[in-house]
Amino acid sequence: MYPVLFTLRLGSAGGFTVGTYGLFYAVGFLLALRLAVGYARRDGIETARVVDLGIVTLLAGFVGAKLTLYLLEPGVYLAHPMEMVRSLRSAGVFYGGFVLAALAALLYVRRHRLPVGAVADLTAPAVALGQGIGRLGCFMAGCCYGKACDLPWAVTFTDPEAYRLTGVVLGVPLHPTQLYHALADFLVLGVLVAMMRRRHVAGQVFWTYVLLHAVLRFTVEFYRGDAARGMWLGDRLSTSQLIAVPAALLAAAMLLRLRRPHAAPPAATRRN
Repeated sequence: MYPVLFTLRLGSAGGFTVGTYGLFYAVGFLLALRLAVGYARRDGIETARVVDLGIVTLLAGFVGAKLTLYLLEPGVYLAHPMEMVRSLRSAGVFYGGFVLAALAALLYVRRHRLPVGAVADLTAPAVALGQGIGRLGCFMAGCCYGKACDLPWAVTFTDPEAYRLTGVVLGVPLHPTQLYHALADFLVLGVLVAMMRRRHVAGQVFWTYVLLHAVLRFTVEFYRGDAARGMWLGDRLSTSQLIAVPAALLAAAMLLRLRRPHAAPPAATRRN
């Protein structure tokens, strides 16, 4: 595909390469932040705090995703330190990033006395949107690639640069798992946007996101071909699948709890 979008030549100073994955990652973040700010403004939540929250979660998510990737394969990265540098231009382990980003977000929200449930709800559609766009970047770069298949929609990567950056198998038809992920994310986004249009119990949209993402992620993982994220139970389940199961159970339990009659509607703070 197109792991490198273009390279700017700077004369004797060399050049500056713009990676496709990085560009999609940035666009996804900006559009996600715009969506979250729109919901915050509608719900009377201070928008400046939401912008700051977005930056905090972006950084925490990036660090968490990469750290989890390194911890799953410590021998590889200790023996080949440059692999860490190479991995910065591709994806990490989503759930590692999600957990650290959620913890950082919770600390930020509590510190600034924002309504936890309402803020969690408005970030859920934003995360789904950012993920979907980011997965398109994955597809262009070749990371998060699938297993070999002979389906009509199989995709074959041929760019040596994609292999150098992500390790994607070249010259073999593969499941376009990046597009499976993107489609799942956009479907989840549609459900969450519909939920945000009507009154709901605070936290309901967020836990719906966690549940739907866990189910869809667990399913798509069976078609993934990159095993560097760790495999468990005799290589039957990936790390993401192992985490998705308790995540789905927790989300289902929280949604049942929120359906109780005494659950309160989402709160709001002063407008910006």
